[in-house]
Amino acid sequence: MNDKYVNNFLSAHPDIDLFEVLLPDLNGCLRGKWLSRDHIHDLFENGLKMPLTTLGFDVWGRDPESWVFVEGDRDGVCVAEPRSLVPIPWLSKPTAQVLMSLRTELGHPCGYDPRDLVRAIQQRFGVLGIIPVVALEMEFYLLDANRDDFGKPVHSQKGIDGRAALGGQTYGIEQMQDVAPVMYAIRDACELQNLPIDTLITESAPSQYEINLYHQADALLAADQALMLKRLIKRVAKQQGYLATFMAKPFADQAGSGMHLHVSLNDNDGHNLFASSGDREANKLLRQAIAGCLNAMPDSMAIFSPSFNAFRRFQQGSHAPLAASWGYENRTTALRIPAGSNIDRRIEHRVASADANPYLVVASILGAMLYGVENQLEAPPDIVGDAYEQGLPELPRYLPDALNTFEQSSYIQDCFGSEFQRVFLAAKRQELAEFDRQVTLLEYDSYL
Repeated sequence: MNDKYVNNFLSAHPDIDLFEVLLPDLNGCLRGKWLSRDHIHDLFENGLKMPLTTLGFDVWGRDPESWVFVEGDRDGVCVAEPRSLVPIPWLSKPTAQVLMSLRTELGHPCGYDPRDLVRAIQQRFGVLGIIPVVALEMEFYLLDANRDDFGKPVHSQKGIDGRAALGGQTYGIEQMQDVAPVMYAIRDACELQNLPIDTLITESAPSQYEINLYHQADALLAADQALMLKRLIKRVAKQQGYLATFMAKPFADQAGSGMHLHVSLNDNDGHNLFASSGDREANKLLRQAIAGCLNAMPDSMAIFSPSFNAFRRFQQGSHAPLAASWGYENRTTALRIPAGSNIDRRIEHRVASADANPYLVVASILGAMLYGVENQLEAPPDIVGDAYEQGLPELPRYLPDALNTFEQSSYIQDCFGSEFQRVFLAAKRQELAEFDRQVTLLEYDSYL
């Protein structure tokens, strides 16, 4: 089947002579190689060798020193995903891209490949006759291509005095028209790459926008599309003379960027299992899924906010949740049950930062829901009013605390395996150590 798929693609694109083969690592960064046209069949037939440690690189692409040589820095075999084979519109030479997963030399899942983690959770739901339906919302900043003299980012949406606009004009149509060329280019590139985007809107901060993907009854496909959309936005923006960033908190005094995930559970006939008889009545399965998400939330914070910067999102009244909570049509809670038709009943998980790895976010949330269903957990009462004022126990607020909670979590170990837990911790602690060694401008300004 792969041969037929590849042959059809090559026939439809005779001018493409270069292929980017892409391996998403645990940070959501894309590693890989460039292959010429005459090697693409071999990729699909025999795979591509890459070191197993590639998945565990830190955010700067460095080997995880604590374990890189433990097993001799062995190679694994990358397996290509046929449905991800699409053209790339932002390069001058006709080029295509394809996603891969990394397996052991014997072809077995290595235990910490992000795509395989999602696939494994899907299979566990499948045993129960349940299909997760997933959609992701992506917030980002569209900035000037050049930074200021201190290396800080510069807003593209400015006031009359040249400084950042006072606000982003949330849902502002005129402001969307101001960036129409780049948004048209993003939309056209999405169409070429089969990325089904829904709405494009301005967000609350100047230069901040959001693009949403349609829901998919295939969680792995939804995660693939989210990662490819992030890449597309950044590359098209650069082509158009902008800097697009999914950094969680690029400006201290402006809103952070999140990655919200909407999820429902269907049966094999496509019926929404969260649907209930009342407008504000959560049925048993929905309450179990909510309870699972709340139970696993503290343990998963290192996944939802995987960077030193990401924890700066979590401030009082910032629209970023500070506690494990849920409510109906309540944007101050971590889990929001949106209003609407019963057949559209779903959970909006509002914790993850925009810089998080979509695969790990999807796997963690679905794993938590599965945990709640399998253990028949019961959700606490829903929050009414301002969740920030309820005095609820706070989630981990700093990366070291989140990593310690992650390390001690029996839930993470049971859901994803000790190998993933070990490798993820190695990469993140190496990153944290780098930040601990740096002296900031604020320290010079305060103490020099």
